[in-house]
Amino acid sequence: MVAVLAMFTACKNSAPQEEATAPQEEATAPQEEAAPQEEAAPQEVEKTELIRTSQSWDGVELPDYFQGRPELVAVKYVFPAGQKLGWHHHPAMNYGVLVQGELTIIGQDGKEKVVHEGEAVVEMVGTIHHGENRGTKPVILYMFYLSQKDLPLAVQHPEITD
Repeated sequence: MVAVLAMFTACKNSAPQEEATAPQEEATAPQEEAAPQEEAAPQEVEKTELIRTSQSWDGVELPDYFQGRPELVAVKYVFPAGQKLGWHHHPAMNYGVLVQGELTIIGQDGKEKVVHEGEAVVEMVGTIHHGENRGTKPVILYMFYLSQKDLPLAVQHPEITD
C-alpha cells in the first residue's frame, strides 16, 4: 500500500509540470481567436419608418375602423412586366410596401401615383382604381389589409373598360 501511495504521489507531483505547459498553450489560442470578436462593435437594430398617415395616396382621409373583431391579412403580389389589374375598389383599409419594380396606380378620375421600389403606399378605400406594371421587371408588392372576417379584400368592376 505504501508503494501505491508513493506511486500516486509521484504521478500527482509530475502532473502539474505537464499541465502547466498545456494550459499556457491552450490559453494562447483562445485569446487570439477572441480578439477579433472583441474588436467588432455589436450591430444594432435599424428602424426606418416608411409611412405614417391618415390619408390614402390620393389625399383622401381614411375611414374610421369597423366595429367588431378585426381580421388582418397580408398578401404578396407579383405583377409580371406589362401586367394590369382590373378595375376594383377596397372595402377595408390597406397599405403596402413595394420591394421590387415600379407600380403605377390609376384612379377612375385619371389621377396617377407611381410607387417606387422601397416605398410604402396607402390604397384608396371605396374608390375605384387599378394598378399597372409599366416596367420591364416584375413588381413585388406586400399588402396588409385591416379587414373583417368574410369581407372581400377587393371588389372587382369588370363592367369598366379602359
